Amino acid sequence: MIDIAEIQAVIRGFNPWWMNKPLDTPEFRRLGFFACRRLLNTPGLKRAILLSGPRRVGKTTVLEQLATSLLKDDQAIPASVLYLSLDHPLLKLMSLARILKMYHETVHPAGQPTTLLLDEIQYAGNWDLELKQLVDRHPEYRIIATGSATVLHKDKLSESGVGRWITVPMPTLNFFEFIQIRNESPDLGPVPKPSDLLHASSHDLATLAERLRPLMPAFQRYLLVGGFPETARAQDLTLSQRILREDVVERVLKRDMTAIFGIRRVAELEKLFIYLCLHSGDIFSPKTCADALEVGSPQTVRNHLGFLEQAHLIYRLDPEKLSGKAVLRSRPKIYLADAALGNAVLLRSEEILSDTDQMGKIVETTVLRHLYAYYYRDTPRIGYWRDNKTDKEVDIIVRSPAYTLPVEVKYRSWADIPGNSGMATFCAAEPVKQAFWITQRPEDFDVQKVPGCDTQILRIPAYIFCYCLGQAERSLWDGVE
Repeated sequence: MIDIAEIQAVIRGFNPWWMNKPLDTPEFRRLGFFACRRLLNTPGLKRAILLSGPRRVGKTTVLEQLATSLLKDDQAIPASVLYLSLDHPLLKLMSLARILKMYHETVHPAGQPTTLLLDEIQYAGNWDLELKQLVDRHPEYRIIATGSATVLHKDKLSESGVGRWITVPMPTLNFFEFIQIRNESPDLGPVPKPSDLLHASSHDLATLAERLRPLMPAFQRYLLVGGFPETARAQDLTLSQRILREDVVERVLKRDMTAIFGIRRVAELEKLFIYLCLHSGDIFSPKTCADALEVGSPQTVRNHLGFLEQAHLIYRLDPEKLSGKAVLRSRPKIYLADAALGNAVLLRSEEILSDTDQMGKIVETTVLRHLYAYYYRDTPRIGYWRDNKTDKEVDIIVRSPAYTLPVEVKYRSWADIPGNSGMATFCAAEPVKQAFWITQRPEDFDVQKVPGCDTQILRIPAYIFCYCLGQAERSLWDGVE
């Protein structure tokens, strides 16, 4: 059934540099590019690199930019760089091992140094076992793979992935990248990371707020259209939201979920996703959701929730506990992976910017995305804290063996820190050195303490926090150009 000539033609089409045809890749490079480039240059790294994130965040572009960089900067032999899009219908008919055998027989000799760029690897049959064998048996390979779903599947990681690959997350654009990709960035220069601002003087904080004030309109735009590169550049909000609905949400729900997870009751999954768009950031009850949507049992809802998480469409925050106190009712909070997904599905336009309650949730979602990306390398546990007796709460808790970082989002016209707030209660009970209180106005930018604890709390406007943390994330990969 398989026409080998057709397969070879597809592979040649994916690799135009074999015929001395250069790729036309964007100048803008996502942080995922620098992360992969640095790992490729790490001596002795005998692991594959997995670039994992939602659809349409630029993973394919990163692979193409890596190919260009390897050929230009490293002077790699063109035939030694192989790109494959494994979701192509013809390539799905063959195993990865057979494709590579054909490649070595006709293009590049086996045993020679080779860089494999494997796009959408989850579409390869038994991808985890195939990748394990490539890493174990072919030290001449350098492998970078991308996945929009299942790459972080815990069962697969435990069975085959230990010591075989390292994962690089690639979420949507952070605010710093958003400014860069739109070419709207004034000459702001380097800025401190948020934790360094805890030691800044009031004058320095006021100066920084004024220096970054031109970013405020761009931040509002970012909250509306989100961090997908294609829509970030667009000027037409209606078109941007249509692209998100059709190319990100519907394609994942109707194609990926069926092809990869075998889901047949797609309508139930769509209902659940719309429910999450309406309740992003709320404490989630599977039973309440199942009853409201009439989609079967709470376990069905939990299963679908897991699929959405593996597809990188949502974040899940489990409740944290104070020292010595157990969480009796473990109900998670669910956030969309990018607030713009909810705006697109619910057809929210500029009027949402004046809705205080909705903007609070949108900014909370955006702050969470930045925290996940920046602290990822520490492998922290990210959750929330809530006292059901008093309703006191801290929106986000980032916890690792080295630190506990509480973050509260108060995106409103006043942003004082009450002495009886959830933040004050949590910091008094936990050994917390620093915390962030995310505000709206540039004037609400200072370092405070609350009675009963020694925690330094930085009140910081959301646009400054996201920009500084985004630039700090970039600095993690400095030295790779």
